[in-house]
Amino acid sequence: MRTAQPAARWALAGLAVAGLAVDAYTHLDLAPTYRFNATSALSESLLFRIEAVLAILVAVAVIARRNRLTALLVVLVAGGGLVLLLVYRYVDIGKIGPIPAMYDPEWFPEKVASALGEAVAILAGLVLLVLGPARTHSALR
Repeated sequence: MRTAQPAARWALAGLAVAGLAVDAYTHLDLAPTYRFNATSALSESLLFRIEAVLAILVAVAVIARRNRLTALLVVLVAGGGLVLLLVYRYVDIGKIGPIPAMYDPEWFPEKVASALGEAVAILAGLVLLVLGPARTHSALR
C-alpha cells in the first residue's frame, strides 16, 4: 500500500495548522465581546479563550509531530468548535448548568472565518487520520 508523499502530509498539516490558527485568532479576538455573558461559574469569554488555547496547543502538536493522535486532536478540537458554533447559531438551547446561554443567530465575518477555519482543519485532520503514519523506507527492505 502506497503512502502519501511527505510534501502532501506537510501540506495537509499546514492546512490543519492554518485552520486552527484562524479558529484561535477569532476566538481570542471575540472573547472580550462576550465577557458579560456569564453564569456564576463560567463566562462565554472564558470558553472562547479555552477554545483558542486548545486550538493553539493542537496546532503546535501537529507541527511537532504529524501522526494519528495529532490528526485526531485536530478533528476533535476543530470539530467541537464547529459543532458548537452551528448549534448555538441555529438552536436557542439556553443555559446548561454552569454554561451560559450562547445563542447567537447572526452570521458576521469573524464567525464565518471561524467556521471556515474549523472546517478546513477538520478536513485536513480527517485526511491525515485516514492516511495514517508515514512509512519509513529502509535500504535493506
